[in-house]
Amino acid sequence: MESVVGLAVGRGTGPELAHVFERTLDTLGEVWGTRLSVVRSPRLYHSYFSLKGFSPEQIREFTQGDAEHYEEFCRTQAQAGIQAVFRTAINAQSLYLVRQRLRAVKVDVIESTGATLLLVRDEAQGFYTGENTHSPGAVSRTTEFSRDITDQVIAFAVDRARRQWPDTGADQIVMAYKFHLLDGALGEWVVESAARLGVEISLAQPDTVNRNLIEHGLSPRMMIIGGNEWADVMHPFLLDRFGSERQENRFTENAHLDPGVRGLLEYQTVHGSADDIEGRDIVNPVATVRATAAIAQRHGGCAGAIAAMEDAITATLEQGVTTPDLGGAHSTTSMLDALLKRVESAR
Repeated sequence: MESVVGLAVGRGTGPELAHVFERTLDTLGEVWGTRLSVVRSPRLYHSYFSLKGFSPEQIREFTQGDAEHYEEFCRTQAQAGIQAVFRTAINAQSLYLVRQRLRAVKVDVIESTGATLLLVRDEAQGFYTGENTHSPGAVSRTTEFSRDITDQVIAFAVDRARRQWPDTGADQIVMAYKFHLLDGALGEWVVESAARLGVEISLAQPDTVNRNLIEHGLSPRMMIIGGNEWADVMHPFLLDRFGSERQENRFTENAHLDPGVRGLLEYQTVHGSADDIEGRDIVNPVATVRATAAIAQRHGGCAGAIAAMEDAITATLEQGVTTPDLGGAHSTTSMLDALLKRVESAR
């Protein structure tokens, strides 16, 4: 049986990580005796730095073009029955347009000692979405919150929590939004959604959520539904304080609530495009191989691929075979060689 996954590549270190992804996927397919093929988007999408030097008008044109192309790529894959796309980092302005149009939510599970945090990030609305209007010496950005999207995000999050903890669901659900700026409307929507779903939800200002996390830590099964502007800034803190992890080693997944792409999951590295080290073969491959193993296991029939890759990462790091950002002196290629050799030998 053949499984097909999508691949979208941005500039900077994107082409190098795309090679890491394809090589890892091929190896996992060979080791597990299954075929995993890739449909690659034909467009190389801009990063923030690849757009520097252009005028605001040109940047707006490139941004819109990338967003329209990537949105259509996602819709085409979903219509073809493809369930997963791996994407390297692309310019945030294009990406947030796509997330708004496809009603995206990002999911990350952070394991801590005696507790698990399920972080659900609302990418479909809020201050990271919207359109820009230019006038002499000023840029105006118009954003929107809606009852419909809020309800969809909460319903998705509650369902995801029940799949994370099938016996009880989350023991605490917190929403971190700047709701004081919305005339009380968001508060009413949250109360209505919580009552309809039979759960308790605490809506709090981002600074209140931060203080409570610092003071009390995590509850054993905690879910935070975060506005994109809060969750984006807080993600490194949450990883460091509760997960003892670095962003450079992590991947996350994005689900889509738009009916035309429902069921399509987008996997991405948490780190950016790292244009400053483009073409030097020193970009950290850990997040990419982790994402690839997750795709292979969940969408390609490679049962046990995630655990095998985690064992390989642990052994490789203990050997000191790491890229410079992790304190080593090895190339991306040599670290990937070591990782894949471990996976092959373990099977």
